[in-house]
Amino acid sequence: MQKPTRALIVDDDREICTLLCNYLADFGIEAHGVQDGAAMRRAMAQQQPDVVILDLMLPGEDGLTLCRQLRAASRNIPVIMLTARGEPADRVVGLELGADDYVVKPFDPRELVARVHTVLRRTRAEGDRTAARADADGDRISFEGWTLDIATRQLTTPRQMVVPLSNAEFRLLWTFIERPRRVLSRDQLMDAARGQASTAYDRSIDLLVSRLRQKLDDDPRDPKLLKTIRGEGYLFDARIAR
Repeated sequence: MQKPTRALIVDDDREICTLLCNYLADFGIEAHGVQDGAAMRRAMAQQQPDVVILDLMLPGEDGLTLCRQLRAASRNIPVIMLTARGEPADRVVGLELGADDYVVKPFDPRELVARVHTVLRRTRAEGDRTAARADADGDRISFEGWTLDIATRQLTTPRQMVVPLSNAEFRLLWTFIERPRRVLSRDQLMDAARGQASTAYDRSIDLLVSRLRQKLDDDPRDPKLLKTIRGEGYLFDARIAR
């Protein structure tokens, strides 16, 4: 028999925790709620969850700090951020620190359930694809003097300096590597970064591309690798060596 999905909810509002735990239980997800970072670490030491649902605005250690800690300990546990902040820059910071998705408060609990299922499917599929890539292509792929280590998700510069990538940055870069010299729309790229299509007003992907350009030392005024195609999206202009 398949074991149930386990979720850990970190939110200082006990009523929200109780509401979400009860709602997730209706969909076969065993959820446990805690109110701060110390309680989160104790809960994870006792039993590792399949997904962490993490509020951004926590007292003491905030959600971004805890997300960074989670990613330092493991890249395999999906993290969904709960945030009352709707600004793209805030969402990109969460994605950069390793969050897999975000939900803006107030939200319909059904949306959270859908996001949980989506990130779990994507995480499992990515694990399978990562193993397949390593078998097919070896552990490393090179482009224009850069090297991407698939297993560690680290990028090495032409000067042999290691550049770490967040989950969102890795997914975005891999999407470009799989489709070199093709124009990709913002919807396609946001789907790769977050696992769902963007909204018409969601400019997070532009900021995420900008951060990836910084990692690639790509001049935003005259980019050589990540080129903006006005009105259409972005193009990765690189020769890939497998």
